[in-house]
Amino acid sequence: MKIVVVGAGLGGVSAAAGLRRAGHEVTLCERGAELREAGTAIVIMPNGVRALDSLGLADHVRDQAMPAVSGGLRDWRGRPLLVTDVADAQRTVGAVSVMSRTELHRALRAPLPAECVRTATPIDALEPDADGVTVTSDGRAIARADAVIVADGIASGLRGRLFPGHPGLRQVGRLDLRGMLPNPPGLDVTELLAGILIDRRSGSMFGLFPVGDDVLYWFTDSALGSAPPPEAGEARQRLSSLMADWHPVVPALIEATPVADIYVDAVACLAEPLPSFAVGRIALLGDAAHAMTPDLGQGASQAFEDAAAVTRHLAGAEPADVAERLLAYDAERRPRANRLMRASARQSRLTSQTGAPAWLRDALLRAIPQRLATRRLAAMWHA
Repeated sequence: MKIVVVGAGLGGVSAAAGLRRAGHEVTLCERGAELREAGTAIVIMPNGVRALDSLGLADHVRDQAMPAVSGGLRDWRGRPLLVTDVADAQRTVGAVSVMSRTELHRALRAPLPAECVRTATPIDALEPDADGVTVTSDGRAIARADAVIVADGIASGLRGRLFPGHPGLRQVGRLDLRGMLPNPPGLDVTELLAGILIDRRSGSMFGLFPVGDDVLYWFTDSALGSAPPPEAGEARQRLSSLMADWHPVVPALIEATPVADIYVDAVACLAEPLPSFAVGRIALLGDAAHAMTPDLGQGASQAFEDAAAVTRHLAGAEPADVAERLLAYDAERRPRANRLMRASARQSRLTSQTGAPAWLRDALLRAIPQRLATRRLAAMWHA
């Protein structure tokens, strides 16, 4: 079949590679001038690794498996609140991988030949009829497809065209900063690796993961307020002041990260779940389908699950089968992705609490046995 994939982010390139490997004629359309992925690092949960494995794309990812560490939630000074045995969870359901987003994108797109990629090609309309879908860029038809996979990201324009009554994105009122740097000499970060620090005073959080042997990836979440997101330099200064009395590793890493290597985003998610991930011959994938807050680290892994599922459901399909096959994809993926979208929103509310509710939260977290916390973590990683 002829399949057009719109959007060349991590989910789009993995879907395109998987569908092409399954024998379809795939065209990947990307609005940017080149295929690339900017940013810092990415944490791929075991369910995401398994999804990439089913697409034949997991070799490089498995090489970046995270070492055995203890994770969980800690207070701003690094004192344990909810400790999980990440090593035990990984033995149960598979390894977590942490790697550069740029390297991951390069590995996922490697199987795609140049002739199946069209860059500088923004897709502004999809026109379905009984026999297929006409794909339009800048007001002119550029392709005819038996199926179209929409993977154009959190700000998807095609999502709004397919569901004109949907409210779209909702700003959460939180600011996300991410940075990556070599481990500074003399700084012992072992205690905090794969953990999240939360502050009941301000509702802020800080997470830290290893990338390979000597690189660190950190991320934060703090109140944004009504102002637009600040530039990276101002954001780093604001964060350094806010977290000056946290565990010493936290301000040290923030200060040691060059401004050019810090990424700033206002956190957003879908205001409400979509009524379907499939409309006739068109399916949505990744953030275009289920943009969620980053609190569970499942955004990319859910996109990879989408890519694996849509590839599996379209395997061996004829053009006449597409609508039915995509309905099966929707029935498989929408309940799980939307459940995690809701769970991420709950986690965001939990970790950003302040005042008396936060004191109670911390007390309750300390009372949860490590074995139970580890079991719940493994359950979330089990697709």
